[in-house]
Amino acid sequence: MEYTRLNKAIAETGYCSRREADKLIESGKVKVNGKKAEMGVKVTREDEISVKGQVVTKTVKSIYLAFHKPVGITCTTDLRIKGNIISYINYPERIFPIGRLDKPSEGLIFMTNDGDIVNKILRSRNNHEKEYIVTVNKKITSDFIKRMGNGIPILDTVTKKCRVTKVNNYTFKIVLTQGLNRQIRRMCEYLRYDVTSLKRLRIMNISLGNIKPGKYRSFTKKELKDLLNLCEDSRKTHDGF
Repeated sequence: MEYTRLNKAIAETGYCSRREADKLIESGKVKVNGKKAEMGVKVTREDEISVKGQVVTKTVKSIYLAFHKPVGITCTTDLRIKGNIISYINYPERIFPIGRLDKPSEGLIFMTNDGDIVNKILRSRNNHEKEYIVTVNKKITSDFIKRMGNGIPILDTVTKKCRVTKVNNYTFKIVLTQGLNRQIRRMCEYLRYDVTSLKRLRIMNISLGNIKPGKYRSFTKKELKDLLNLCEDSRKTHDGF
């Protein structure tokens, strides 16, 4: 559950500014779940906020977006960083990315306001598939494909076995169930290849499809249902760990 300072939560409803909210709280005119609020208290989306007896809680439905991150955009919620994904997408509600896709890469990333689904998807033991198409700077050999698929020593570990398929002399597809930092680029570098382009095509059951760079779409009801089922199944499978 994500907590927000009460003055910020009130300001986000459009009722007043944070400074004005502080004055209202201090004067005892704000209640949270029917109880008089104190300065500095934090609330969640589930709490009911009232000001002068009027409920001001902003009800926001859960948001699930498939976004095509362009090259050059940074997957951070820090608005001070130029080219951050939040400012770029400029969505009217507060959302955040699930996971990361490095700045030189493009492709599918999920954006949401649902913290619960974030935890389910990011749980590394869940082995959720992510598919990429990658172009490198020199001809791909059968040895390269074999070694990439069998595991590469990077970051003090050996990558899990994965599916790697040659597309043409310079391009391959790879399906990972890990999320190590810059994993594909590091794997290629170990084999003395440089990545010239990298695009994520799929996360679990949801594909990038024909979403253009910089654009997004909402999950379909079926996509969301299937995604939650995949999360639930994988969680149950590993309960004993």
